[in-house]
Amino acid sequence: MSGTLFLVATPIGNYDDITLRALRILKDADVVVFEERKEGMRLLSHYGVVDKPVESLNEHNESAASFHIIEILRQGKNVALVSDAGTPVFSDPGQILVRKAIDAEITVTAIPGASSLLPALIVSGFPIDRFLFCGFLSPKRNRRIAELKGLRGERRTFVLMEAPYRLVPLMRDLTEVLGPNRRVCIAFDLTMPGELILRDTAGELLRRVSQQEMKGEFVVVVEGLK
Repeated sequence: MSGTLFLVATPIGNYDDITLRALRILKDADVVVFEERKEGMRLLSHYGVVDKPVESLNEHNESAASFHIIEILRQGKNVALVSDAGTPVFSDPGQILVRKAIDAEITVTAIPGASSLLPALIVSGFPIDRFLFCGFLSPKRNRRIAELKGLRGERRTFVLMEAPYRLVPLMRDLTEVLGPNRRVCIAFDLTMPGELILRDTAGELLRRVSQQEMKGEFVVVVEGLK
């Protein structure tokens, strides 16, 4: 019989946010697959998971690594997939592996836990009975502008993610396309001691992040058009 592929959510910053079930799966799994070796080994070491066979799966080797991991699962071994932080597959590599596992009729199980999406939404103060997750916009400005124009009339609260060094360009384009008065929440370094939640108009937030050169992991939540 094939093993089970466990998709294990890990903390997005605060190591105390690991679940008891996630810890048990990481300790019991035959193989742990992580995104980057440095981050993965730090995670396992922190929780005392030692002498564990490990594999790497990231955006650069996802196709080849997925094929190899499927073979491990077919040998009857249980595999735990983790990302650098948060929930695997969600805005992180792993979807190819999941699809291959499903096609091979291998059991895939999610071990829920930390994610930046819901914390950012619930602290924003915006309506979230319905919302739109847009993820990462294009790094190319022309395409990013076009994507934002497509969201200009969106009535639902929507969520954007971006690399820390592209916050100012994103806020500049968002202010230009959606207008300086659109209400926005930027959630910095969620779960960390320096967690910071900024709520204001797009124009005011652009001014603040530009002047203070604010950097860190962040999620941008935008109120829908009223």
